[in-house]
Amino acid sequence: MALRLGSSNCKYFRSRMLVILLGSVLLQLSPGVLGQPAEPVSRVEFDSWMQEISNWGRWGSEDELGTLNLITEQKRVDAAALVRDGTTVSLSLFANKQQDSVNANPFQHVLTVSRFGDHEVAGDTYSVQYHGFAHSHMDGLPHFAHKGRLYNGFSVDTLNPEGAGRLGIHNAFRGVFTRGILVDIPWLRGVDYLEPGTAITVADLEAWEARTGVRIGSGDVLLIRTGRWERVRQLGQWNFVGQAAGSHASIAMWLKERDVAVIGSDGVSDVMPSGVEGLVNPLHELVIVGLGMPILDNLDLDALAETALDKNRWEFLFVGSPLRVEGGTGSPMNPLALF
Repeated sequence: MALRLGSSNCKYFRSRMLVILLGSVLLQLSPGVLGQPAEPVSRVEFDSWMQEISNWGRWGSEDELGTLNLITEQKRVDAAALVRDGTTVSLSLFANKQQDSVNANPFQHVLTVSRFGDHEVAGDTYSVQYHGFAHSHMDGLPHFAHKGRLYNGFSVDTLNPEGAGRLGIHNAFRGVFTRGILVDIPWLRGVDYLEPGTAITVADLEAWEARTGVRIGSGDVLLIRTGRWERVRQLGQWNFVGQAAGSHASIAMWLKERDVAVIGSDGVSDVMPSGVEGLVNPLHELVIVGLGMPILDNLDLDALAETALDKNRWEFLFVGSPLRVEGGTGSPMNPLALF
């Protein structure tokens, strides 16, 4: 892969050279750890992870917020203090209106013009199936179940065509206002993007912390960049559903230890193939059902990565709010990062 010298300054080049050297040292110290897929995981082991990380009952038997409870009033105040110069970066893709290999259900947009005498008024009708691999969105807590149970033990039978009877996205109507942290794995490894199927592990996350001096903690939004859209720019689309860089399911225990509030990625967070027997999105299942943690899928993190590198700041104020749809399983999103 070619380094992006044409799109970045010398500071970017020097930084990446240092990262390559650091990566070489780390790989020598921990051979076969960084950037290596974990051993295959059986369903028995996966089920034990689900029990081990469970947040069921942590905030009461009727809780429907999950890890959003970790974003306290003081956490919001502290996050607001991260805004220094007002730079704002959108983390959303454009609504994708074109059908392609990752977008089976394009965003539908119909504009109408109504005329009243010599006056005209324009309006829109939108229709979107946002879950999947093309639209920036939040996965809410009713989106996944495990053995007939949603987060906090609620029955999957509470889901019906009219909406989710428990855990609906409307519970998050206050939005997400907290510290955001960008973990740019391609930058850490000195490459433009991760190859499809590359697994991100706890070793990668902790290597990033050691490199930047930033510790991921309670109530944070953790955004993990794989370089998906840079790869699309250079090589075009591929069978993303079959092979995608992402996080291995084993990071779920680490997310529990650190009390992360929300995770997100420029992909769908899960590495694919997952490495877990019989499951396509095991991290989704562990995080949403076990932890009660929302997930942000299909974000555009490239502009954020450039801004963070330019400012040498990997933490920022994260602001995002889902649509207030009662009983929704999630929502389209246009999250913002403010520096």
